[in-house]
Amino acid sequence: MDFKNTEAFALKLDAADPLQKYRETFHFPQVNGSDVIYFTGNSLGLQPKNAAHFVEEIMKDWRELAVEGHFYAEKPWWDYHERLTEKLAPVVGAREREVTVMNTLTVNLHLLMVSFYRPAGKRYKILCEEKAFPSDQYMLQSQVRFHGYAPEDAIVEVAKRPGEHHWRTEDILEAIEKHKEELALVLMGGVNYYNGQVLDMAEITKAGKAAGAFVGWDLAHAAGNVKLELHDWEVDFASWCSYKYMNSGPGNASGVFIAEKHLNDPDIPRFEGWWGTKKETRFLMQPRFDPMDSADAWQISNAPVLALAPYLASLELFEAVGMDALIAKRDQIVAYLEFILREIDKEVESSFEVITPAHARGCQLSVFLHGEGKSLFDYLMKNGVITDWREPNVIRLAPAPFYCSYSDMYRFGQILKKGILEKA
Repeated sequence: MDFKNTEAFALKLDAADPLQKYRETFHFPQVNGSDVIYFTGNSLGLQPKNAAHFVEEIMKDWRELAVEGHFYAEKPWWDYHERLTEKLAPVVGAREREVTVMNTLTVNLHLLMVSFYRPAGKRYKILCEEKAFPSDQYMLQSQVRFHGYAPEDAIVEVAKRPGEHHWRTEDILEAIEKHKEELALVLMGGVNYYNGQVLDMAEITKAGKAAGAFVGWDLAHAAGNVKLELHDWEVDFASWCSYKYMNSGPGNASGVFIAEKHLNDPDIPRFEGWWGTKKETRFLMQPRFDPMDSADAWQISNAPVLALAPYLASLELFEAVGMDALIAKRDQIVAYLEFILREIDKEVESSFEVITPAHARGCQLSVFLHGEGKSLFDYLMKNGVITDWREPNVIRLAPAPFYCSYSDMYRFGQILKKGILEKA
């Protein structure tokens, strides 16, 4: 498509957008009396308007039924999470029994490491990307120390090549091959939080499995953003937060994937609690753990239904739209955003460098603002562009297809240009 940097063209794209109507299903913050241009769905998604209703349902049941809400609410609390998993499984390319919702992301990764990081003999190393999200780094370091290893020895970090801003798949595969006799686990971020790169999860999983290692993925920036086929890729496990592209609310519950082949393995270790026992026997208070035959066996405590309610509200929207439609709009709106950046670059004495590789991107464009400082970011924020600053001079722009419009992209370009020219 031949793009144009005009308001009329942006409005024409909006008029032809089959997802445009979903913009009205989200609440937008206001700056200077107008809806913001929201680029931080990669950090916290906007609130779906139906979320409050889902929460109020539970509040009403709690108010009117008290403890009986566990079984007699319209959506009984004791199996509330199952309503999420049936809608969540298609989003991540899983079978329903391979998915559950519990805890938060790093808590779940720690719990999954009990099952899938089992160093023995010469196999004790974990392979990850260099400068992974800090929480992942801390989690991995603490896990290897817990098992008696030194992080600098047990953790293999794959670096980007000097002068490059993204990882090359061949370098990751080469590192797996180099350490294949010592690898216990490959655990990486499916989409890098800083540069927005989508790693080749299928190829890396295949290589890790061939090397004899377990393979897991942190999908915090991938779930609800990119096409995932966790079952078909034969991933062992994965986890993701729900509050970014999945719009479930700040710090909300995490999703978990555990491959079907591991679900009924009697030899797999895990930390266990009563909510992972079979529903039929859970309230018999038996002394021995009788696991569910699904990922629910990894649950420990009863589900926090007040937290799950907004997640379910958002998942109903995902079910209505489908990932294919979201990805189709994502690709076009991100391409239009990049076009706008290139056009503005021609009109001002600055230089924008998109460091997110064209062949491996989702919603996010990470952009070096050469010659600009944080004052430009501050200008954008004061003028209703909610974006994200990363040192030394990168802004992350993530136009989530559920609620961002092509008109937003055009307006952003005009505000960006004005901010640079006013400073000059």
